[in-house]
Amino acid sequence: MSIDTNALKRTKLYNKHIELGAKMVPFAGFDMPVQYEGLTPEHHAVRNSVGMFDVSHMGEFSVKGKDAEALVAWLCSNNVGKMVDMQAQYNCMPNDEGGVVDDLIVYRWSAEEYTLVVNGSNIAKDWDWVMKQREAKGFDCEVEDQSDDISLMAVQGPNAEKVLQKLTDVDLSAIKFYHFDAGNFGGSDDVIISNTGYTGSGGFEIYAWNNDAEMIWDAIMEAGKEYAIVPCGLGARDTLRLEKGYCLYGNDLDDTTSPIEAGLGWITKFAEPFNNQDYHKTLKENGPARKLVGFEMIDRGIPRQHYELVDAAGNTIGEVTSGTQSPSLGKAIGMGYVKPEFAKSDSEIYVQVRKKTLKAKVCKLPFLQ
Repeated sequence: MSIDTNALKRTKLYNKHIELGAKMVPFAGFDMPVQYEGLTPEHHAVRNSVGMFDVSHMGEFSVKGKDAEALVAWLCSNNVGKMVDMQAQYNCMPNDEGGVVDDLIVYRWSAEEYTLVVNGSNIAKDWDWVMKQREAKGFDCEVEDQSDDISLMAVQGPNAEKVLQKLTDVDLSAIKFYHFDAGNFGGSDDVIISNTGYTGSGGFEIYAWNNDAEMIWDAIMEAGKEYAIVPCGLGARDTLRLEKGYCLYGNDLDDTTSPIEAGLGWITKFAEPFNNQDYHKTLKENGPARKLVGFEMIDRGIPRQHYELVDAAGNTIGEVTSGTQSPSLGKAIGMGYVKPEFAKSDSEIYVQVRKKTLKAKVCKLPFLQ
């Protein structure tokens, strides 16, 4: 099946990617860079120094008004009521069927103002869900889809703070992990600087209005020369997140998976009510029928999404959800759902790769400490 590239959206940084020789691929309805110089050097740049990603395909919803906190708390599995101003929180949005509409980051400006950052492939679905819940429960607040107005750059790696501090008066060292600030940055006076990321190597995410995106991209690339900054594509983003055992919606999470099954009990809190709470509480108490695990390959081969997982006798025990060759570890790794009895570390499992049955072993997440 061919994809009509003319129908794909482009981020405001599209021309930068073309100038830099990026290989572009369809992703979440956008024409996005999968790699520039290559996945492996981009991956190592983030682990060892600093790299920058265009992740402007992500969606942003603004929630404002008297019932802003009540709506966000009802939508989300984590304890939104415990958040303080200028804090971010990782979350799931449970649906009515026992799965999740999306995983997301919630930003709290105040009790009457939040920003929800959702996955690019789910913007329309998430918007419909949020509006449906607001109307059904009668929450008094305004919700605005700002996804087409905001660009998002993730600057990740141990040297990210040194690079970015050159471009702002905001004291980045004062922004704690999963907190944020707003102020001047890279020539713009209205930028959100968030101590968050999807790589596990530290760094910040920069939210800017579209009109400022190219200017800020150029400023970061210039400021990063001292630390050999490189632009990074979706390929490295995937290997980096998988080494850390971070879930990817559409692979490790979807409309049918409970956060309890996905090892996300730590963001599923029952102190305050959220949608379909009883289902997940019961699942936690009784134990799920499948669990998301990490595994490393013993035999040579790379696991891929939807590959079957079997036991030594060839009986189906689950399915691979994510897999790759880990650049940092030099071995093939994967995640997948298995029956609970195979979820313990060092359990022997097998991956059906085409017509071969390859040995693997379950290991603790994250793969990379």
